[in-house]
Amino acid sequence: MSKAVIGILVLVFAAAGDAASGSAPAGPFDGLPPARVITDSAQRQMIIELPPVDLPARSAGSEMSMVLLPVYSAQVGVGGSLFGAQVELVDAFGNEVPRALLHHFNLTDPTRRELFLPTSLHMLAASKETPLMSVPRFVFGMPVHRGQRLLASAMLGNESDIAYHQIRVRAVLHFEPQNEVWPLFPVYPWVMDVLFPLGHPPDGSKAFDLPPGHSERSYESSPAVPGTIVAVGGHLHDYGVTIELTDLTTGAVLWHATPIRDSVGHMLSIPVARFYNWHSLGIHIDPAHRYRVTAVYDNPTGRLIAGGGMGAIGGLFIPDRGVVWPAVDPSDGIYQGDLAATLRNDIPSSGAMMMPGMH
Repeated sequence: MSKAVIGILVLVFAAAGDAASGSAPAGPFDGLPPARVITDSAQRQMIIELPPVDLPARSAGSEMSMVLLPVYSAQVGVGGSLFGAQVELVDAFGNEVPRALLHHFNLTDPTRRELFLPTSLHMLAASKETPLMSVPRFVFGMPVHRGQRLLASAMLGNESDIAYHQIRVRAVLHFEPQNEVWPLFPVYPWVMDVLFPLGHPPDGSKAFDLPPGHSERSYESSPAVPGTIVAVGGHLHDYGVTIELTDLTTGAVLWHATPIRDSVGHMLSIPVARFYNWHSLGIHIDPAHRYRVTAVYDNPTGRLIAGGGMGAIGGLFIPDRGVVWPAVDPSDGIYQGDLAATLRNDIPSSGAMMMPGMH
């Protein structure tokens, strides 16, 4: 799965019963290993759990050891409406381990397209700095149906001298049962990345080399359908200064954010903007306009940092009344390229990849 959505606070919601819904097509998805799906009706939770892996300590001379898990197929176990999500790490006994070990977790629907790209819909993305994701359960929700197939993947990173054994990555999805009168609005996710559409080959990585001093990266596109942005968040690496979304047609800055840092300057999080309130749903966008995401960095180290930069944003989107969310076109070259990069990540995870400078 493309790393474009790393760290974005995105909870995906899709309109129930629209023309774009359906199961993943047969073929490349059938051979994927299954994720464990646990449904707890009493707690109204659905848990997607990936098989356990070992995460070595960092080696001498490296900043981090990393383990890339295979891509898994996850089958939805219950029909209902999702309104919240969190990603956690646990050991073999079910005890939580430090969230700092989570580099990213991604959940994708390969049958629906993105708002700004003809690729698979990125439903959920989280990294170590991503908190609990939730929306007002009676206002927004994502209907899902039993048997719906999704793609799940994750990467772990360890900057410590402590090895961890049999770690499991779990996405906990909170839902309301089917046939409830709520929510009022079905919503979809959207993402944009400064290295859209396909990132760096062959794996579609959205990390870029960060030069010394001031630098900027950007990408622009138009949405496939008109509607309203109700929330937005983003992801930068260390030395990120700002990230913003601009309507190039009008010149208006729709969202601008500055990272929150720790005492030594490392990036902790990026504030999430919620545009909805009692009298407005958010910011309307239109396919006739062009929109640009821009990431600004200031690298004070005096050296180029390989893979040291990323710039991605994402949020929630309500299509205009009567608008049907478009399905993917399997023959589209960008869709095929993104899917190939996603499935190429299905590699053995027994060895750790040492990637200095990535945070």
